[in-house]
Amino acid sequence: MGLLTNKIEREELKPGDHIYTYRAIFAYSHHGIFVGGSKVVHFRPEHNPMDSSTSSISSSSSEDICSIFPDCGFRQPDSGVVLSCLDCFLKNGSLYCFEYGVSQSVFLTKVRGGTCTTAQSDTTDSVIHRAMYLLQNGFGNYDIFKNNCEDFALYCKTGLLIMDKLGVGRSGQASSIVGAPLAALLSSPFKLLIPSPIGVATVTAGMYCMSRYATDIGVRSDVIKVSVEDLALNLDVKTIEQGEEEEEEDEEEDSDTDYVR
Repeated sequence: MGLLTNKIEREELKPGDHIYTYRAIFAYSHHGIFVGGSKVVHFRPEHNPMDSSTSSISSSSSEDICSIFPDCGFRQPDSGVVLSCLDCFLKNGSLYCFEYGVSQSVFLTKVRGGTCTTAQSDTTDSVIHRAMYLLQNGFGNYDIFKNNCEDFALYCKTGLLIMDKLGVGRSGQASSIVGAPLAALLSSPFKLLIPSPIGVATVTAGMYCMSRYATDIGVRSDVIKVSVEDLALNLDVKTIEQGEEEEEEDEEEDSDTDYVR
């Protein structure tokens, strides 16, 4: 791995590595935790809710069916955390390894978000334990900005969660999406002071990198260490509360309908 790319070969992989691959011609990256044995635990949106809830292995389409590993595609009902083989995870894409414990200077040279963090990784055993525990207990509802595949992998590696759930999630991709237009907006007043387009572009790029750095979990002050058991328990409570709220809303709608009749 270097400043320009985090691309690695398969033989360089180690259990507990946070890996990713690009999708849709580098439009976005998909992240997961390599747990050894050519297996990856990753987090993706739940889809095809018509799948039978009685089966622990469900496939969303024929492309998810693996002919090599029978347990590829394993996930608990109503959970987006999936166990896949490395081939199915990559889907013919290249393999990249996320970097941890990078310096501020290295972080700022990475133009694209979602490739590294200044936060330190925990031990391999802790990382794999979190990934396998969440495979059995889920990681909540998928949200592209606040709870996505990169957020899942970052939590497995560090055990860190953001206390303020109203902000951007832990992922560098989400920070990049928010940071780019924000940097452009903040740098717009400099257009009056900097006549050169190159100068304006330089200022915008600098603000973009600094906005990414400010949201990195390694420097944020609103992150806390949460054990995976406490996280799973908290997610269970939220699921129950959401279910009760939905039932109350349904009862209110039924009563309103009866009143109208």
